[in-house]
Amino acid sequence: MTQTGTAAALAAQSNDQTFANIYQELLWRGYVHVSTDAEALEKALSQETVTYYCGFDPTASSLHLGHLVQLLLMRRLQLAGHKPLGLVGGATGLIGDPRQTSERVLNPVEVVEQWVDSLRGQVQNYLSFEGENAARMVNNLEWTGQLSALEFLRDIGKNFRVGTMVKKDIVAKRLNSEEGISYTEFSYQILQGLDYLELNRRYGCTLQSGGSDQWGNLTSGTELIRKVEGKHVHALGTPLITNSDGTKFGKSEGNAIWLDPELCTPYTFYQFWLNQADADVVDRLKVFTFRTREEISELARGVEEKPWAREAQKTLAYDVTSLVHGVEATEQVIAASQALFGGGALDSIDAATVASMTAELDTVTVEAGTNIVDLLVATGLSASKSEARRTVGEGGASVNNVKVTDLEATFGPAEALHGTTFIVRRGKKKLAAAVLG
Repeated sequence: MTQTGTAAALAAQSNDQTFANIYQELLWRGYVHVSTDAEALEKALSQETVTYYCGFDPTASSLHLGHLVQLLLMRRLQLAGHKPLGLVGGATGLIGDPRQTSERVLNPVEVVEQWVDSLRGQVQNYLSFEGENAARMVNNLEWTGQLSALEFLRDIGKNFRVGTMVKKDIVAKRLNSEEGISYTEFSYQILQGLDYLELNRRYGCTLQSGGSDQWGNLTSGTELIRKVEGKHVHALGTPLITNSDGTKFGKSEGNAIWLDPELCTPYTFYQFWLNQADADVVDRLKVFTFRTREEISELARGVEEKPWAREAQKTLAYDVTSLVHGVEATEQVIAASQALFGGGALDSIDAATVASMTAELDTVTVEAGTNIVDLLVATGLSASKSEARRTVGEGGASVNNVKVTDLEATFGPAEALHGTTFIVRRGKKKLAAAVLG
């Protein structure tokens, strides 16, 4: 998304003013799974200007949909007048928070530094850095990198009790596993607690948000601040989003849905949202879009009364893809989808989108000069050459949405999309792809 596009998108966003306060809207949208003192937090968010933070560790080159929940929570709080701190963990990213099953592979320092820059750029797209409650980006390497091992143990480590630390859910699971847990990952909660303490001291930060699976790490910070500073601060854990069938949300054929278009193209991203189940789509609209309660209620009625129209899914796909990739990219994706399934022109679609489209289809490799009959057989759209000839003779074959009636027609780079790809169609609904080898 361009900076201009980002500014325009941010300017168009707003919270729903029909709620009594931002905390009530967060409850309705499903952002609150667990918090410290809910009553005190609601009062603070309603009556004060709260400085808050969420941390993003560079354990990959891109953020994914799980992170998008946190980014949108941060943006909604900012729209309510509160001040966000976006923390990218240059220090904690060198360690990595404990995983449920096994030890993380430690990435080289140079790689982590590159990922810090990448994630910082992504986080910045979702927050405003102007006005009285402008966002600020921070990096925990600034304070942790200068800390000696002795200082860490004497000044910070002495405030943590091992008995409490081993009771944290993820730590307990790992301790009971065959592999166990290293001291490195065991110490992660201390580092995250230190982050909260430093941000409280430097910026008056009194709220940290994160996924509910991070609750042990979140509360390590609230406890550290209570012990060292004598202050009571807040933590808010968002629910881990799952599909109605109990499967993990945010996965597509085993792959994470990344926010980086190089890792997950806008076309694939759009299709992911478009394919949300009726049972899930209303909850997705609440969390991932800025649609009002009234608009979402209307879309929910459509799911009940006219599910075949899939208006809720179309709205969800348009809004979230526009949010992440921009309106222009979203409209190109929609045009590509309509061309693919509606028979429009394909030659204006960019190469990346064509590649994403073909990834959704059965694809074969063919040689330049393959004729239409062999093309239909090779793609499996026709079971035999005689069947393929009948299809062509009856006007039921097309390549790149151009009807083919000549049995001798051949196809090479000149006829291919971007010199490589053919979208082959039999009838109206049977599609396959062929690429030149």
